[in-house]
Amino acid sequence: MIITVGGIKGGSGKTTVATNLAIYISQRGGDVLLVDADDQETATDFTAWREETKMGEVGYTAVKLTGDQVRTQVAKLKSKYQYVVIDTGGRDTTSQRAALFISDIYLLPFNPRSFDVWTVGKVEKLIMEIRAVRPAELLAFSFINRADARGSDNNDAAELLAQSEVMEYLEMPLGNRKAFSHAAAKGLGVTELLPVDEKAVNELTSLFNKVLSHTNALI
Repeated sequence: MIITVGGIKGGSGKTTVATNLAIYISQRGGDVLLVDADDQETATDFTAWREETKMGEVGYTAVKLTGDQVRTQVAKLKSKYQYVVIDTGGRDTTSQRAALFISDIYLLPFNPRSFDVWTVGKVEKLIMEIRAVRPAELLAFSFINRADARGSDNNDAAELLAQSEVMEYLEMPLGNRKAFSHAAAKGLGVTELLPVDEKAVNELTSLFNKVLSHTNALI
């Protein structure tokens, strides 16, 4: 089961989602490969820090791949893992298209901001182009990341995302919580952070359980 966390707008929190997903799966006994397909290499840097702070017990395998290598190398490696989580950059790149060609699920975080939700049409076009040349179905799910504690932006973004006929909107937002940055600074997932931020953990668990319920390799 291959899950790509992507989009075409930077700053939506893709790496945070991807690394937390890899950790969440590994905590539940899943064998997972995390692929850093982003030129910024944030997931690679996070994993290096995690390896140091966790004394080598990262919980997942991590590799750095770019361009068409994402497609060719993941195709060779996928049989060794229950799950492959691919973190792509915030642009329409060869790496992201290569990832989508072999992925089962495309997970799209959107910030509740105009500049983010305005990219919905471009993302839909990308998904349709990939689906047209794939031999198998590609599921696409959108959700709001870094949701505001209050205000109308969340509702406005949710309404726009829910209108899409290309992506399924998951009404399971992740709040703009300090727990995510605090955990990342320690090389941890939110579910590992102490003291526990119950709201952050519950939001993350609800989202990931929903996404994983669509897989055929449930852990």
